[in-house]
Amino acid sequence: MRVVYIAHPIAGDVDKNIERIETIIRALNLSFDTIFPYAHYVIECRTLRDSIVSERDRGIKNNSEVFKRKFIDELWLYGPTISPGMVTEVKWALKYGIPIKCKTAETKFAYSRLQHSQIIKSK
Repeated sequence: MRVVYIAHPIAGDVDKNIERIETIIRALNLSFDTIFPYAHYVIECRTLRDSIVSERDRGIKNNSEVFKRKFIDELWLYGPTISPGMVTEVKWALKYGIPIKCKTAETKFAYSRLQHSQIIKSK
């Protein structure tokens, strides 16, 4: 079974974005028996306060550890754009050799622009 990190924008309408992530995870769970969709940050969004710097930093630290330890097998990008937080996740994936898959037309376009702008360095 592949562990797939589900990246999606959170900022803005946080509750609606979390709902979208939960819908994606449900659909993947019900459609693919070889995929373990993973988005631990959803729980952290509900338990840590983004407006408190130390709590936000803890969430980022937790998130980076998932990539650093290569707990995940792939990074899947969803949503209408690639948010700044997702850019960080893309950079971590590239750093640790974790494959990246764009799952929406919008993330494919945004990822292509990131590669061309040199914001991220792909291998």
